[in-house]
Amino acid sequence: MMFFLTVIVSLYILTIAILIYGFDKIKEPGTKNLTPKTNFTIIVPFRNEAENLPILLTSLEKMNYPSGLFEVILVDDASDFRMQILECRFQITMIDNIRISKSPKKDAITTAMQKVKSEWVITTDADCVVPQNWLLSLDNYIQTHYVSMIAGAVNYAVDNSFLHHFQQLDIASLQGATIGSFGISKGFMCNGANLAYTKSLFQKLNRFESNNTIASGDDVFLLQKAIGQFPEQVHYLKSDDCIVITKPLNDWKSLFYQRVRWASKTTAYQSTFGKMLGLIVFGGNLGLLFVVWSLLFGVGNFYILYFLVLSKISIDFVLINKTNRFLKNKTTSYLAAALLYPFFNVVVACYALFGKYEWKGRRF
Repeated sequence: MMFFLTVIVSLYILTIAILIYGFDKIKEPGTKNLTPKTNFTIIVPFRNEAENLPILLTSLEKMNYPSGLFEVILVDDASDFRMQILECRFQITMIDNIRISKSPKKDAITTAMQKVKSEWVITTDADCVVPQNWLLSLDNYIQTHYVSMIAGAVNYAVDNSFLHHFQQLDIASLQGATIGSFGISKGFMCNGANLAYTKSLFQKLNRFESNNTIASGDDVFLLQKAIGQFPEQVHYLKSDDCIVITKPLNDWKSLFYQRVRWASKTTAYQSTFGKMLGLIVFGGNLGLLFVVWSLLFGVGNFYILYFLVLSKISIDFVLINKTNRFLKNKTTSYLAAALLYPFFNVVVACYALFGKYEWKGRRF
């Protein structure tokens, strides 16, 4: 038992160390004052977002980018009431989602693509706020790199509650793993709240064909298909100017269902590395629970068990702290979250295999 726990936790520690190495390999691009020339279409699927959409549109209004070079397509996925959109300095169109699969969000993007005139498309969510130089940073990167898909960072705007800080630490770990995997040329994950790609790439990948029976994954599955066919054209933009801010959830039930929705995609990954990493993370967290149990009941070598706990918490802290510095977060409530997270992760992973979850008022 002791040998098994030591191997599992050691493998986890080695894996996180490799991701830390990858994280440092991705460098932040320097500031370039290139004349903007890329046309963008920003697609925003939404459902019952009357409170959040005006905030997103205001942030888009404040962007430092020529209004003639971008447009916004809002895709209403059967909201309970019709929203009235205020006039903006940029072109904005609202259309209804055409459902053709079991995935509302993938259908929304597919529906919007029929209206897209530009080559570059960006997806984001209605509950987000985009930075002032968001499009400018993407445009500069596109002008200086051979690229067809760009993944960007997403962060939470939090208050002082433990629930919010737990989510911020969780998303920091996810963003750290994302950046780290790109750094070792094993990218497998991204966030649809900040994902840009060309319309021609979307068509070459046959849209969401082969994974539209899964409710979510409009981002991850498309990324993995793109990396599988055109790996040199898929990049991560590690830039302060390309960090989209979204809202954390305000209750544990909603957070649990969200993480179950995210975890439920893992078994359908095309990325072997992504599947292996998911198993290693699950094994590391499950192993830590057994280590803690052994410590509580005095089973095994106390010094080895204590060393395993300390090593896992420490290696996680290094990756999360690096990511928090990039995201401009303060690392708070780390120890409490680190002790809770293995329980949370294991329960989510197990439930995702068999259980149902709620999303936007629907059950999947």
